[in-house]
Amino acid sequence: MLTKSEEEIMNLLWEVGEPLASSEIVSKSVNRTWRKSYINLLINSLLNKQMIEVVGVKQMTKNYARTFEPTMTKYAYSVKRIFSQKGFKEENIPDLFAEIIANTENPQILEKMQSQLDERKRELASDKNNRDSYSA
Repeated sequence: MLTKSEEEIMNLLWEVGEPLASSEIVSKSVNRTWRKSYINLLINSLLNKQMIEVVGVKQMTKNYARTFEPTMTKYAYSVKRIFSQKGFKEENIPDLFAEIIANTENPQILEKMQSQLDERKRELASDKNNRDSYSA
């Protein structure tokens, strides 16, 4: 998983919502005084963990710099963290889902969740039908 500093960079990238160069990450991290060598280590670590990707280059004063963006949403990362916890199994999903439902006060959000659940069921049924037709 991510270190605290790596998570701070990811949170910044998720909040900004656009590709950033390492120098822009430093300038937008107002509560941090990261050195250039350290930010480069963090960027390389996030690249190795496949949390960010290079999406372009941007001219920064006289030089060009690579720009980076997340490879997954903040929510996908949160789910990945939960699933990577020791002892968490697919069978635990209903309990997790029940906790989310119990902590949701807005009926419109519950309706949207129900709609997404129904859509996923249809996708799985369609996938099963497609697999069955290939094996026949």
